[in-house]
Amino acid sequence: MTPVPAHAPDAPGRMGVAAEPGALLAYLDGLSRWRDARRAELDELDRAALGSPTGASATADIALSMVLWKSVSDRCEQLLGVWDSGRVGVRELQQLSSLIWGRLDAAFDGSGLAVSLPEACRLSDALVGQLRVRLGLDLSALETTTRLRDLRAQLERIRDQIGLEPPGVRQQQAAGSQAGLARRLREIGEKAGRGGDVGGLLTPLETDAATFERDLIVGAAQRRQARADLEQTRRQQARLETREAQLRSLVRNCVETVEPAPRYAVPDVAALGALPNTVAGLSEYRRRLGLVDQAMTLAEGAYRSALQQHADLHTRLDAYHLKAEAVGVAGQPEIANAYGLATAALAERPTKMAIATQLVSLYQTYLQALTDRSEAS
Repeated sequence: MTPVPAHAPDAPGRMGVAAEPGALLAYLDGLSRWRDARRAELDELDRAALGSPTGASATADIALSMVLWKSVSDRCEQLLGVWDSGRVGVRELQQLSSLIWGRLDAAFDGSGLAVSLPEACRLSDALVGQLRVRLGLDLSALETTTRLRDLRAQLERIRDQIGLEPPGVRQQQAAGSQAGLARRLREIGEKAGRGGDVGGLLTPLETDAATFERDLIVGAAQRRQARADLEQTRRQQARLETREAQLRSLVRNCVETVEPAPRYAVPDVAALGALPNTVAGLSEYRRRLGLVDQAMTLAEGAYRSALQQHADLHTRLDAYHLKAEAVGVAGQPEIANAYGLATAALAERPTKMAIATQLVSLYQTYLQALTDRSEAS
């Protein structure tokens, strides 16, 4: 017999607001019991699927349920670790709140959807409800009154979830669907109260309610992910616009300083246009921003390298001149003349790098020759 389905406890507090220790203790106790009961239930459903002619169609949902359970179980262990048998202060309470209401990475249909811990638990409840119905399991332990009570609780959760939908046509449609489910539940409850057989009516309603709740949870998580992607893209766009201005300044400095200068175009972030308002468009826009980022990195490296070569020539010439003064040959006509030519070449704007490089090397050659002659004497 399949175990009585577990239902996740209500999470205390909310994002950014730490719950009271007493509420956290009750929640962690309920979550631990839910985790153990859900695992036993999933194992039983897995065995039932293997022996059911319709089991193959449930494989994907069973696998997803296992992934959700593992994610919730891992987060539960993190919560218990921070809770540390109740030895918590303000910092730990805030950390517990973040672990409960922050994102819980759970793969959903291969999309990498991120949901919070309470959402993951509710999604698991909804999935298991679908699996029970699809596999046709005899849940004799669940009386009709219990199933009706669970449906009423589920419809209240659905009502709360609809409140998170953006105002507009979609929210109105969702509210209409919820009202339809509530009407069916009321009619079934009235029929059961008259002693009628409602087994054939409860199963379709449970399926529809579980599917609807699942879709609402997934939709809310997708919208949240889309908002996060939009904000991330805006930050990336702003960062590249700032970088573009800095790169243009670097290019001007390089062109004014050295000749020849690199000839890389500076990408124009504004040319990408406004941020798209669709998920697919935003994804393509981020890809193009990535290409702009790579192009800027390439150009920046080339222009900085050219300026660094100019600075290195200055450093070499200064080092050679210090050596010439140290060995007492800096005032000799030929080396003084070579130093003047190299200094003038480097001071010219833009500096003709090929000539300046040869003159610095010429100064080095004179210095080496005079130094060798001095040492021989």
